[in-house]
Amino acid sequence: MGKVVEIIGLTKTFKDNKAVDDVSFSVEKGEVVAILGPNGAGKSTTILMMLGLLHPTSGESKLFQSNAKELKVRERIGVMLQEVSLMDGLKVKEIIRLFRSYYPEPLSLDQLIGLTGLNEEELNKRTEKLSGGQKRRVGFALALAGNPDLLFFDEPTVGMDIAARKVFWDTVRTLADQGKTILFSTHYLQEADDIADRIILFHKGKIVADGSPEKIKGNLLTQSISFIASKVESEMLFLQEPYVSKVLEKNGRIHVFTSNTDAVLHKIFESKFEVSDIAVEKGRLEEAFEQLTIEPQEVI
Repeated sequence: MGKVVEIIGLTKTFKDNKAVDDVSFSVEKGEVVAILGPNGAGKSTTILMMLGLLHPTSGESKLFQSNAKELKVRERIGVMLQEVSLMDGLKVKEIIRLFRSYYPEPLSLDQLIGLTGLNEEELNKRTEKLSGGQKRRVGFALALAGNPDLLFFDEPTVGMDIAARKVFWDTVRTLADQGKTILFSTHYLQEADDIADRIILFHKGKIVADGSPEKIKGNLLTQSISFIASKVESEMLFLQEPYVSKVLEKNGRIHVFTSNTDAVLHKIFESKFEVSDIAVEKGRLEEAFEQLTIEPQEVI
């Protein structure tokens, strides 16, 4: 596939604070990667260094095997940063046309309207009159203007309403299906869980987890299967298995906590238990995030 992004030993120190600490990773063509972490974890600083907007204290960042500051690289990337700043005095359609003129093979205005959901009223509005959510949509259009191969989105849906978020993520899926490489940061963990092929989780300037959402949740979280059984005594059978950590009965349902949900399901069907309403709970990304980033408090 080929490495689109390659980060080697990236470090950034501000006075005595190491915001990013010896980070290394690569991103392949076509991957959709979420960069997550609590405030101050180093994710935005890393993105700025990857884009060449912030000089690293040490280490190296390459996009398409080249420095991000090179024109040939800038022509292939699109960026939507956390703060969208637009020139006053221009209509939205005017600023989009201006940005399109910077690229050798830009998307057409009609294509950008279709991808971002901008309407005629918004296109004719001056940028200083836009709401926060409208500015985000315009920022999205500007990021796509050059038909980039690599896209960076830093907290892209902050300020968007539910409908705008849906349009945004539907478009991201469309872009991913076209083979675009996408990196984004977000505080909305469900977005990362739903959209990302891979999650890189930062904490205190270091990477503490890197893998698919399913892998991260599976490695950290206790999974469970619950069902309604005709005989509560059947719960004891599961306690004999090494992959089962706990079995309990609550509100008429049996809950089996396990490291292997497939094995539990196989056991249920193999034993021909009379069960109904089987539910599999794989755990939530929020729980994994908390385990990896929240410091335990000492109880005195």
